[in-house]
Amino acid sequence: MVLRAIIIDDEPLAINVLKNYIEKVGELQLANTFSNAIEAQSYIQNNAVDIIFLDINMPLLSGLDFLKSMTIEPQVIITTAHEKYALQSYELEAIDYLIKPIPFPRFLKSVNRIIKLRNVGNDDLQSMPTRGHIFVKVDKKRLQKIYLDEIMVVESLKDYIRIITSASKYIVHRTLCSFTEELPSDKFMRIHRSFTVALDKVDVIEGNSLEIGGIRYTIGRSYLPETKDRLLNRIVKTS
Repeated sequence: MVLRAIIIDDEPLAINVLKNYIEKVGELQLANTFSNAIEAQSYIQNNAVDIIFLDINMPLLSGLDFLKSMTIEPQVIITTAHEKYALQSYELEAIDYLIKPIPFPRFLKSVNRIIKLRNVGNDDLQSMPTRGHIFVKVDKKRLQKIYLDEIMVVESLKDYIRIITSASKYIVHRTLCSFTEELPSDKFMRIHRSFTVALDKVDVIEGNSLEIGGIRYTIGRSYLPETKDRLLNRIVKTS
C-alpha cells in the first residue's frame, strides 16, 4: 500500500528535507507541497491524502488552527522547531511531533508507525477495542499518556492537580476545573471543590463520603444530592 503525503510548511529548506526523506521510503508518495495551510485546506477536501507533514508557525493560519479545523482524518505528523506546542498537538490527535532539524531515523520511525497501523486488516482494526486516553505534561517537559479507565481520583492542589490512577500518581500543573471539563462527563464527576472521581471506581457510599481504593473522600454539601443520585442510578443500571 502506497500512502499519499503532503507537506505544509512555509520554509523551502524544510520542504526539501522532507521531500528527500519521502523519496527514500517506498511506501510513501509525495502528492503535493504547500507554503500555507489555506491552500492545503482546499486540496485535501478534493484529493485523497493519507499523511500530512504539518509545520506550526505559518502565515495566515497556524498549523494548530488548521488541525482544529480539519473535517477529514488523515494522519498528521507535526514538524516544528518549537517544543512548546507538543501537548496541544497530541490533544488534537496528531500521531507524532518531530523537532527540526529532523534526523532521518526519527522521521522513519514516525512513518513506520503509520504504515503499521494502515497495514492492519480492516476486520482486525474494527475488532480492536478503542481505549480513551489523555496526555498530560509532567516534570515540566515530559508528556505522559494516561488511560481514562485507569483514573480513580483527581485531587486539587491549588495550581496543580494530583491524578491518582490504578498504576501510579502524577502531579500536573492544571486546575481541577479545567481538567475535569476534559473528562467524559458520563464517567467522571466532581464531588467536592477538591475532588473529581471516576464513578465506576467508587466502592462505598456512606453519609457524606465515599470510598475508592480503601481511601475516604468527602462529598461537598452542594455536590451531595447529585453525587448520590448518579451513583445510585449507576448501580441500578449496571445491576
